[in-house]
Amino acid sequence: MFAGHAGIHSDVWHQNITFEKGKRYLVSAESGTGKSSMCSYIYGYRQDYSGAIAFDGQDIRSLSVAQWCDVRQHHIAYLPQDMRLFGELTALENVELKNRLTGFKSNEEIKRLFEIMGIADKQDSLVSKLSIGQQQRVAIIRTLCQPCDFIMLDEPVSHLDEENNRIVAELITSEAAKQGAGVIATSVGNHLQMDVDVIYSL
Repeated sequence: MFAGHAGIHSDVWHQNITFEKGKRYLVSAESGTGKSSMCSYIYGYRQDYSGAIAFDGQDIRSLSVAQWCDVRQHHIAYLPQDMRLFGELTALENVELKNRLTGFKSNEEIKRLFEIMGIADKQDSLVSKLSIGQQQRVAIIRTLCQPCDFIMLDEPVSHLDEENNRIVAELITSEAAKQGAGVIATSVGNHLQMDVDVIYSL
């Protein structure tokens, strides 16, 4: 699967694995072993892999632009490691930008998420002025503003302390349960404090 790296020993690369809705997965890795690449492959950002990735039996290489838009809007809620927030917008504007595409959360629900995450007072602050940990929490809120079959999180708590890790884990677990969604979380050491069904090692 990881093109050009035939000698890799991994639970994921060069293996046949299946991610199922309703289950929680931890992909544990050392830095540089391809966890972000794996997420990019699944989300369709990159195609430089060997083998095949399929959604419900359909090879993702065959998906049209319209089908990819549907996948990203309704089926996979993705938090990339670099968060991809707009620094010139406020925290709330970053979240609303996503929610306007999906219409998934009410204004009150979004306000409540900011409160749960302990950043209610940062809603009107420019993202560029927030700490990395605060930005990470904003990005998590944005990720949850859509319907999905899977919540895919690339190092979601890398900049958070133990208490905020616990809060995020509870929020992710609750949202996944509401939607019957699976969770795929990656980590290089600071694991999301969530009970998991399967641990894969890259």
